[in-house]
Amino acid sequence: MKVTVIYDNRKFADDLISDWGFSCFIEAYGKNYLFDTGSNAGILLDNMKKLKLDKKKIDVIFISHPHLDHTGGLKKVLEKCKCKVYIPYSFPRLSYVKNAVRIEKFTMLEENFYSTGELGDIEQSLIIKIKGGVAIIVGCGHPGIKRIIRVASEVGRPLWLIGGLHGFNDFDAVKDIDYVCPLHSTFFASELKSIYPEKFIYGGVGKVLQIEEMD
Repeated sequence: MKVTVIYDNRKFADDLISDWGFSCFIEAYGKNYLFDTGSNAGILLDNMKKLKLDKKKIDVIFISHPHLDHTGGLKKVLEKCKCKVYIPYSFPRLSYVKNAVRIEKFTMLEENFYSTGELGDIEQSLIIKIKGGVAIIVGCGHPGIKRIIRVASEVGRPLWLIGGLHGFNDFDAVKDIDYVCPLHSTFFASELKSIYPEKFIYGGVGKVLQIEEMD
């Protein structure tokens, strides 16, 4: 399984463009998931091109919540690919989103892929089975990281936490997680690194995370 950060506030590779927002490209179990679409379609597509990620090969778009810094590139991406789109239940109606599936509750999307369901009436997170447990991909973490982890634990032991953690400062909540890669809206990344240097992973646009799939 490979997770490539393609939109973030920070750069991991100098030739890419950073901007406020979040998106990552997930390749797992023969599927390509685009998680969120950043703020600006031009930046998103330019970064994808430089990273040699083909927008036409996206199988699923997973939108965590309706804020512009996570949906800004959605319209342009959908002009390039006619893929399934998973959105939170309360997501506003958009005329250009034709294949949307609204997710209200904890749901198995397909084998090895799950949604937490819409938590806090705003946001869903993606859960993917991996060897020994699950990886959790988070847009901003508005519903609270402890709550997201608790839901993901229904699928397996949370081993990876990747994405925007917003104002998260309940550091004990991640004590049993092996790897944390805070991105985008994480306010207390430096504190996380100080408390858990052995599990902290520095991210940014162009960061690639290799995670072992189930056998």
